[in-house]
Amino acid sequence: MSAGVDLSQFFETFFDEADELLADMEQLLLVLDIDNPDIDQLNAIFRAAHSIKGGAGTFGCFGHLAETTHLLENLLDFIRKGEMPLRKDMIDLFLETKDVLTEQVAAYRNSEEPDVAAYERICAQLRELALEQAGGAQAAARPAQQAGPAAPQAEPAAQRAQPSSPQGEDAVRQAEPAVPQDVQAPGGELPLRLRVTSVSAKDADALAAEMALLGDILHQEKTADSLAVWMRTTASSDDLVAVCCFIVDAGQVDIAHEAVPQQARHASTAVAAAPAPSGQATGSASAAAASAAAASAAAASGSPSQPRAEPSPSQPAGGRNAVSNSANEKGKPAATGAGSGSSSSTIRVGVEKVDQIINLVGELVITQAMLVQTASTLDPVLHDRLLNGIEQLDRNARDLQEAVMSIRMMPMDYVFSRFPRVVRESAAKMGKQIKLTTYGQATELDKSLIERIIDPLTHLVRNSIDHGIETPEARRAAGKSPEGNLVLSAQHHGGQIVIEVSDDGAGLNRERIYRKALSQGMAVTENTPDEELWQLIFAPGFSTAEKVTDISGRGVGMDVVRRNIQGMGGHIQLSSRAGQGTTTRIVLPLTLAILDGMSVRVGEETFILPLSHVTESMQPSADQVRRISETEYVLHVRGEYLPIVALHNIFAVEGAVTDITRAIAVVLQAEDVRFALLVDHLIGQHQVVVKNLESNYRKIPGVSAATILGDGSVALIVDVFALMRVTRDKAMI
Repeated sequence: MSAGVDLSQFFETFFDEADELLADMEQLLLVLDIDNPDIDQLNAIFRAAHSIKGGAGTFGCFGHLAETTHLLENLLDFIRKGEMPLRKDMIDLFLETKDVLTEQVAAYRNSEEPDVAAYERICAQLRELALEQAGGAQAAARPAQQAGPAAPQAEPAAQRAQPSSPQGEDAVRQAEPAVPQDVQAPGGELPLRLRVTSVSAKDADALAAEMALLGDILHQEKTADSLAVWMRTTASSDDLVAVCCFIVDAGQVDIAHEAVPQQARHASTAVAAAPAPSGQATGSASAAAASAAAASAAAASGSPSQPRAEPSPSQPAGGRNAVSNSANEKGKPAATGAGSGSSSSTIRVGVEKVDQIINLVGELVITQAMLVQTASTLDPVLHDRLLNGIEQLDRNARDLQEAVMSIRMMPMDYVFSRFPRVVRESAAKMGKQIKLTTYGQATELDKSLIERIIDPLTHLVRNSIDHGIETPEARRAAGKSPEGNLVLSAQHHGGQIVIEVSDDGAGLNRERIYRKALSQGMAVTENTPDEELWQLIFAPGFSTAEKVTDISGRGVGMDVVRRNIQGMGGHIQLSSRAGQGTTTRIVLPLTLAILDGMSVRVGEETFILPLSHVTESMQPSADQVRRISETEYVLHVRGEYLPIVALHNIFAVEGAVTDITRAIAVVLQAEDVRFALLVDHLIGQHQVVVKNLESNYRKIPGVSAATILGDGSVALIVDVFALMRVTRDKAMI
């Protein structure tokens, strides 16, 4: 590879790919059937480790990451070839290794050194498992050795598991018996022969260097315009072609299984591949790393890059290699299908760039609203073309706004995918059997919300595991299956997303909650409805756990859950049936950047009410208003008495309408609470761009954010949940 090329420019791409591969690895490990593992899943797990190892080795500065994945890859290779039976303790070790790898990637991303103690501990455990396999393999081989000459065998696991170094690998190679260079590969095939025609000497050298990163070079031949390489590799033909296509055209590459030429078989051991640098094992490099290396070589040589490879007949069964697919999905060049001739349709874009575009579009929408308001005073006859143009601008601005917002939407699978691990480990600690089912993984939510919903959902899931689902013995005694069911679901409902956490456990214990509420001095009676009693669970410090565990029971979880959900403009509902289970429902807006609102006027001030909380509006009649104290009123609406909250009292607005029968009552709903909000006038419904008030001014009680109206004035967006809390204390007028 040409010197002077800075590979650090590819680090971020490698880190992103490594994170995604590790997440995929965890999900596959969690669903593996220990007794009858699926070979495709095992291959996918192996390829994930293999890709990370290759990428880390290619860059040459991520030694701990390369060595850890090298040891993990060896063990996975034994398992997928049927040489080592899979056990539960192996899955646990591999999951722990995944955690260490994740921490290593994070450390390298932050230009820090990974935790050496964790690295040494996990590598020691992996080597111990490799030595266990090596001992079993040697014991099984002894009868065969006594019966006759030993067949050529693979490198011992103990040697494969040791840290690689040039000296160590030389020693291993010198100790190996001389074998014909055309010996069959483990799959029963001859070595791969890669031939590239019409290539310059400089490009041939670069290609030879790249092939050395992808396998063991057995023999190579160069002419003035061609290169032929015989190699042993676990990389697919697609991987090899993809790397070559950064330097030459796919039509110049030919790959086949072919014996090493006769004259090369009698050569000295110099035909063996040179050992890889320390921390860098042979094998298929990751798509990102191999692409980076090949791209740098191509850049240095000035050769064109044309990723137009066709699938090779030697491609393994089961479709394209997962590494190549990963490259295509993430916008990095890779070999495509026959006749494709085009690059991937996706690119990586930093979140900060997307946020900047969203802010600019928001400003554009505000400017457009100002133009619409100004144009409303113009004569339609005299300014027909101008008004038509503004109307078209209005439509285009809304379409642009929706298109840009969709960029920041992420599937709920980003959240749901982490819970199989949480359920597995928490259930094991509690001695319970729990099956997790998820629905609606493709349902999308704004990235800013999807990251904030993780902690509340984790609280709810752990509560279901700890308090909800019973032990296998208790479930059998209750006539249930010993395995409990936990369901996570997400679906769109109008302009909102509904997320539910359901279990089929014992349900909430009404008597225990009632006694706990009494002991804390809460205003409850034996006749308090279940729905109201369940809400006490969200009170600060309220917990009915008989003992504190490391999963839940400290009374600091559920109130935090509700505050977080309300901070996202959503609400939470709880339902439970004794002996049948509990369901927690979270309702959130799809995004916090844009709000469908109803603008209202109080005195000379304009306020925005979130439309998702508005159920109806009316002008109260005298017979609908009931006085319950000197300062408290309720509104009788179709058999229901709603507390009345006057908005002008909340914000001390002067000049507002104080006569209830002359005001407008807007009925709002927050969680399970309905109340009537008094305003002077209804202005209209429209989308508003939400501006964070705290970052631009300070926190104001009763206000969640602000927006800029068409006339340039600022309108406050009302915090409906803050008003709901007012109704619980006292209705104001």
